[in-house]
This record gives sequence, structure tokens and C-alpha cells, in this order.
Amino acid sequence: MERALAGDGDAFGEVVRRWERKIYALAYGILGSVEDARDASQETFIAAYRNLQGFRGEAKVSSWLHRIAVNQCISRQRRARVRAETALEDETEAGGEGFLKATAGESPARATETKQRADAVRRAVASLPQELREVVLMKEFEELTFQEIADALQVPLSTVKSRLYTALRQLRLRLERFELEGAPK
Repeated sequence: MERALAGDGDAFGEVVRRWERKIYALAYGILGSVEDARDASQETFIAAYRNLQGFRGEAKVSSWLHRIAVNQCISRQRRARVRAETALEDETEAGGEGFLKATAGESPARATETKQRADAVRRAVASLPQELREVVLMKEFEELTFQEIADALQVPLSTVKSRLYTALRQLRLRLERFELEGAPK
């Protein structure tokens, strides 16, 4: 990062290579669309490059990039007026990635059950309010620490913990409801 700050474009390229998959995964988790996630990821790194001088080293590079990515996703949602409740329910395009995948060699029944469970999780996460969904995605899917999430979202550590607790409680209730709705009658 120091080399990038000094104007070394190759060094910034290394920052991009190191973080592009995680930033894409975060954007996909928030936006639910392969194309939107790709665009938001690209916009994140463009914004980061343009604002290199704004990186003072007080936070980790990952926290700084995650904050930019979250802001890009929020801006993209506002511009497109995407409803947060349905963003993650959209089917991914061919070759897209999902949160949960059936493993190779599973029986068709097991693969169907895995897909149904993944769809239920996707719908439950999509139904969370944005501030709760962000914390769940960063903690559970990106595996960031509480402090990294707090830095990225620019909120107190206690707020992150509270949001995660609330989100997980809401997810459990939603998943129980989805399970009841999907149960044979």
C-alpha cells in the first residue's frame, strides 16, 4: 500500500488482485446480481485508486476497501431503486455463484434439499434490513472480525455485535417460518 501511495500503479494492481474476490463476494452478497457485483467491485477499486491519498493507514486496507464497497453497493441500490427484500432472490445468470452449493456426487434428493435450504437462507438474508444484512454478510460470509466490520461500516463495535445478534435472531425466525411454509401438508 505504501508503494501504491507513492504512485506505483503495479503496487495498486497487487492490492486489487489480493482483494478482488472478497470485494466481489461482498458486493454479490449485498446486491444479489452477478453483473451488479462485478460493476460495484470495479467501481470500488476505481474509487479506492482515486482516493488513495485518503488512506491514512489508521484502518486496515481490508476495512478501508470494505467500506468503499459497501458505499458503492448502497449507491448502486439507490440509483437503481432496487428493493432490498428481493435483491438476493434473483436467479444468478449462467456461471454465477451462490452462497451455498450442492457438492459433487450428491444424490438428486440431497442436492434438491441443499438447493431448497440455500434458497431459504438466501430469501431470509434478503429479507433483513440493509444494516443487518451487511453485518451478516461481512461476518458469516466474509469472515471479518467484529472490529474489521466496525471499521468498515464506521460504527461502534457494540453496534456491530448488536446488529449481528438481532440479525441472527431474525434469520432463525424467518428460516423457521420458511421451513413451516415448505413442510409437506
